[in-house]
Amino acid sequence: MKQRAEPDAGVLYVVGTPIGHLGDLSPRAKALLLAVDTIACEDTRHSGQLLSSLGSTARRCSFHQHNTRTRLPQLLAELEQGRSVAVISDAGLPGISDPGEELVAAARAAGHDVICIPGPCAATTALVSSGLPSARFCFEGFLPAKGRERRERLQQISEHPCTSVLYEAPHRLVQLLDELEELCGPQRPLQVARELTKRHEQQVGPTVEAARLHFHAQAPQGEFTLVLGGAPAPRKETHDDQYWRDQLQVLIASGLSANAAAKQLASGGDRSKRELYALLHQEEPPSSTAHSSSTAIPERSDCAQSDRD
Repeated sequence: MKQRAEPDAGVLYVVGTPIGHLGDLSPRAKALLLAVDTIACEDTRHSGQLLSSLGSTARRCSFHQHNTRTRLPQLLAELEQGRSVAVISDAGLPGISDPGEELVAAARAAGHDVICIPGPCAATTALVSSGLPSARFCFEGFLPAKGRERRERLQQISEHPCTSVLYEAPHRLVQLLDELEELCGPQRPLQVARELTKRHEQQVGPTVEAARLHFHAQAPQGEFTLVLGGAPAPRKETHDDQYWRDQLQVLIASGLSANAAAKQLASGGDRSKRELYALLHQEEPPSSTAHSSSTAIPERSDCAQSDRD
């Protein structure tokens, strides 16, 4: 199938760039960055090194969380004029915990096409290499720095049954690990990843306690991606047959029929109506202290008859 020519006029391109290893830049991403009219960069100095190495001569402008209010109308105006615009972050896929999300939303609201040139992402890279369940996961990004909002978010994460992926800065990592141990317990599965795709890539785990002890002993450096195992399912209380017999007898004594009593108890979902009803017709197991020396031993013929029954 013939591929669509890129870039198109008036289209916003969201371009994934390497999170470490420069070899992860796709040929399509490279071609786009060479051909596009304008490139919005999180940091023009940082991204300038990559773009210069590619030979890109596109106009560059900064686009970060501190200048979105002024940059958004400027970039939308370029799209309106028929120019092609690419947005890139310092590393990874724009729109994941960065202002690229706002630009995409604004471009779509203004009626412009938005096309993603997929590339590396620290969240998914750490997730799939963690060994933790990935069929369902929740991306939390950066947590609030402090206060009640941070505490409430951490409480929610600690109770979530799915794997959670978080970003954290080095100066707050130890605090986060302390908080996770308090809320999740020391043995909750955890992998802390740093320097992903780089020569000194490191993953520390496999539990909250192990990661906490490691980074209390070694000062954190670099950006971190944490993959936290989901909260274990609460243990379901189980009861023996005698408990259910007693519950049935209480209901029967209150005036219910055996059938109605079994049906009512079964509505709780622990035992089926058939199982409960059958318990009423089973003899209670003899107590270990209730044996009498006068207990008769069944005749051989009685035992044989029981076997046939």
